[in-house]
Amino acid sequence: MAKAAFLKRRALKINQCKGHTLHLFCLTGEEILQVADISRVSRDEAGKLLGYQRVEVKRHVQDIVEYLNNDDIIFPNSLILALSSQVRFTSSRGPRVSDGLGVSGEIHIPLSQDSSRRPAWIVDGQQRALAISKSKRRHLPVPVNAFIADDVAVQRDQFLRVNSTRPLPRGLITELLPEVSTSLPPNLEARKIPSALCDLLSRNETSPFSGLIRRNSTPRNLRRRAVISDTSIVKMIQESLGSPSGCLFPYRNIATGESDFEGMWLLLRTYWTAVKEVFPDAWGKAPNKSRLMHGAGIRAMGRLMDRIMSSVDVTNSNPIAGIKKELNAIAPVCKWTSGRWHELGNLSWNEIQNVPRHIRVLSNLLIRAHIQKRVA
Repeated sequence: MAKAAFLKRRALKINQCKGHTLHLFCLTGEEILQVADISRVSRDEAGKLLGYQRVEVKRHVQDIVEYLNNDDIIFPNSLILALSSQVRFTSSRGPRVSDGLGVSGEIHIPLSQDSSRRPAWIVDGQQRALAISKSKRRHLPVPVNAFIADDVAVQRDQFLRVNSTRPLPRGLITELLPEVSTSLPPNLEARKIPSALCDLLSRNETSPFSGLIRRNSTPRNLRRRAVISDTSIVKMIQESLGSPSGCLFPYRNIATGESDFEGMWLLLRTYWTAVKEVFPDAWGKAPNKSRLMHGAGIRAMGRLMDRIMSSVDVTNSNPIAGIKKELNAIAPVCKWTSGRWHELGNLSWNEIQNVPRHIRVLSNLLIRAHIQKRVA
């Protein structure tokens, strides 16, 4: 039997709370991609979310390559790796190998001929790792912070925390949040339920949005049909959940932190199914063909949802019929695919933009039309 190959490096081991261990060491740019994989966000055939990393940002990578190819450089930025539990640490011998905080020693990283079974994953620094591998400085020593985690859920959790103050794509955060089971910072925790509902609306076959929501993991061959930005859906749900006048607000118990997720899902599916049936010619088209599928249209119809659905019992035998009656009352003022919004300064149908002012005036128009028809 062939002896297993290992990459060995001097390292510092730091024990943190609850047995969590960090390892600090150096790898060359060439070695990083030899031992570490990039876990790209995608989905398997059953729709299960895989990975967590965004796609390569080629311009950003090239900028780093150009810097590294200069004569006088400094590269202090460390990478964060998640290591397989197969990685071993051996402490040095002697009376002074520890100062009470860290232990010096040697880390042993197993090497495999199978590139699909690398013993580490890049949690933070994928663009830098790719850039170093493409530069003329592939042997540049790079500082590495690493922790042991075979579980991809732990890796996702750390990925979100590391990038919580950085400009990660909103859609990537949206898609990852429902998969994280640990406690999150307040700003991310508040987005978890809307993200999970968006995920269900996107993938459930009974949802009117099935296959229409564009996500980071959406395969390239399906992106043409996925015409709605998941950010627009999440914002629509967040507004309703966060406002006392929102129709989703009563489904949350602020005192206990509990939420009636099934109730919210049923309400959203019922309302938007009615929208789809009232506006069939505007449904499922690209935003440049239908402003109903545009961010402004989704947000405005979401605010109308708060008014209509606050008095609708979705557990009735046929709630969609009553909702369609309410929506039919505002249909004449809607110019989703052609015509002009006369009440909005005679804007052409496709001049509505996904900006706060247009979202506000479009929402107000739809709500006023709904109130006037009910009074009449």
